[in-house]
Amino acid sequence: MARRGEKENTDVSRREMLKLGAGAAIGAPLVKIEQTPKRTPVRTPARRFLTAAELALVDELSEMIIPADDHSPGARAAKVADYIDQRLSESFEDEPRQQWHEGLKLVDQLSKEMHGQVFMKAAPEQRLAVLMRMARNEASPQTPEERFFRELKSRTARGYYTSKIGILTEMEYKGNTYLREFAGEDAK
Repeated sequence: MARRGEKENTDVSRREMLKLGAGAAIGAPLVKIEQTPKRTPVRTPARRFLTAAELALVDELSEMIIPADDHSPGARAAKVADYIDQRLSESFEDEPRQQWHEGLKLVDQLSKEMHGQVFMKAAPEQRLAVLMRMARNEASPQTPEERFFRELKSRTARGYYTSKIGILTEMEYKGNTYLREFAGEDAK
């Protein structure tokens, strides 16, 4: 605030203007704001790596690997596909991304060979047959689709068991709790 008799300096230097402009340009694409009918801003994540069709395919495959049951929700509820998509988008290397694009294409190709249609249009029992075929040599994968299955299962398990659902509901983790008595055996 200027003192009496002094002129307030409202000029912004060129350097400050460039800093402000660069900050706005970098931050704007990171978050998309949508308006709801109530005019309340809602933040939605920016598009990541997988296409909508690929994300749906990963969501279905991961749910088949870790399905919901009486004990806990499955991979879909734990948002495993979103986790995988986020990890791929953060990858510094192009190779993992390329492997996922090619692997998802292999799933559809295998489904077409076996059932004459892409995976997502196949019947549930046909989808299971495709997944079982991909998993048949899990211990020692030979074909590209078998190697992709191993990667898919690994990322699905990591995404699920690091989620709130996987940790708290499936594994029933209670946090650091006091044990009145040690329930294990003493090592000798």
